[in-house]
Amino acid sequence: MKLFSYILVYRRFLLVVFTFLILLPLPIILRTKEAECAYTLFVVATFWLTEALPLSVTALLPGLMFPLLGIMPSKEVASVYFKDFHLLLIGVICLATSIEKWNLHKRIALRMVMMVGVNPAWLTLGFMISTAFLSMWLSNTSTAAMVMPIAEAVAQQIISAETEVEATQMTYFRGSTNHGLEIDGITESVNGQETNERKEKPVPGYSNGAGKISSKMELEKNSGTGAKYRTKKDHMMCKLVCLSVAYSSTIGGLTTITGTSTNLIFAEHFNIRYPNCHCINFGSWFLMSFPAAVIILLLSWIWLQWLFLGFNFKEMFKCGKTKTVKQRVCAEVIKQEYQKLGPIRYQEVVTLVLFIVMALLWFSRDPGFVSGWSVLFSEYPGFATDSTVALLIGLLFFLIPAKRLTKTTPTGEIVAFDYSPLITWKEFQSFMPWDIAILVGGGFALADGCEAEAIHVNPLYILIPSTLCTSFAFLLPVANPPNAIVFSYGHLKVFDMVKAGLGVNIVGVAVVMLGMSTWIVTMFDLHTYPSWAPPISNETMPSQAPMF
Repeated sequence: MKLFSYILVYRRFLLVVFTFLILLPLPIILRTKEAECAYTLFVVATFWLTEALPLSVTALLPGLMFPLLGIMPSKEVASVYFKDFHLLLIGVICLATSIEKWNLHKRIALRMVMMVGVNPAWLTLGFMISTAFLSMWLSNTSTAAMVMPIAEAVAQQIISAETEVEATQMTYFRGSTNHGLEIDGITESVNGQETNERKEKPVPGYSNGAGKISSKMELEKNSGTGAKYRTKKDHMMCKLVCLSVAYSSTIGGLTTITGTSTNLIFAEHFNIRYPNCHCINFGSWFLMSFPAAVIILLLSWIWLQWLFLGFNFKEMFKCGKTKTVKQRVCAEVIKQEYQKLGPIRYQEVVTLVLFIVMALLWFSRDPGFVSGWSVLFSEYPGFATDSTVALLIGLLFFLIPAKRLTKTTPTGEIVAFDYSPLITWKEFQSFMPWDIAILVGGGFALADGCEAEAIHVNPLYILIPSTLCTSFAFLLPVANPPNAIVFSYGHLKVFDMVKAGLGVNIVGVAVVMLGMSTWIVTMFDLHTYPSWAPPISNETMPSQAPMF
């Protein structure tokens, strides 16, 4: 029994040691570079899945193992850890810092809740649709980084409102009232008769008074949510919001050539290999992938909602039913919180303008169906990327004054002596997720070490599904930057992403298979070998029987 307790305490240490030892025969027996690379891949994947080491520490392992195993020189591995993505992340975090500093995200979040309501299912669908739409035109990473602070604020506002409602109900059940939280018009007329909402049946789950609530909160504390979450439902809602933003940003990127780097890589490879083909362009890709993206988005919404909060069709699609006391008090609390923000300020306006400018510059750089502003720099094609735009706007946050600083002279005159920018470097540092930068860099290094050359096969029949399915990176935080961004908020475990992502992966592959057998085949006539492809040589033609 004592031995078991020691094993339990040192389980992470033992897992690290035994993982290295158990997989060691792979490179020793086979003695190939492929086996050595696979050894590194399996070790890193095991540590990421089990979190035996901190995720960012595990991400550093390729920088250690690749040089020692002779896969890549140390200098090459180090250069892979910092890529164009990191510059993009820096620019976007500048925007996020300003948004949160001046409470713009809270204003947007509260306004959105006031418009959509507090039902988690419809709220989640609204976030997924808006995130997917933004991701169609912006990079998946940028979309996730911009939407996630807003989504987090919405979830926290709803949780905070429900907490105040329960506190009010606890006071009411004890026989007193809190006049500070009473709602105007709580007594309303129904069919011409005055009725009082306080005479309604109490909300289920709270009829036993404070004792039941306290026991429920204690249960959640014992179940591992700790003091960070009031109830398990709150924790599940935070998980649902995070994954909804991450997955919808990836799904939306499927629909346009510029929506994700995977699509851009496909387009670049395809146009170089088959220059005579004019069937793949912005319009044809959109028509091909948009139906698949819509189906995947809706099915993913149903799956995530069912997995974390349950999917109650009767509750969701009720029509004309009067809102409960809890729902109305939640709405009133959120309205009061919005009113506390006051009128929109200069700093919020400037941040919003810079946000819109950044989005417009991203979209208009090289949209595909028309010439973008990148043609102004045609002498250096491909030099300016999304990260260039992000850094440009990011620098403006350090330059544009938020307010001027004044002082009073001995003569009583008020003069300006300095100005304060929208954000400072210390504020940026507090928001910059350096651990996520290392985590994603480790993923880049691992992918670079595992690279192999592609072979030329039947073009669209293979390239279209492989391109779309490559984007289905839903399982791990390091699978793509949006997953890493939402993971950094601390609501999710790796197992949560694996459990939820497996279902979304299955849905995505199934929908692509459906499309390849229906509308995609018809659009590109995939059953016919195209004239723009390399001609089939006589050696590869099937032999014909002699004619008599």
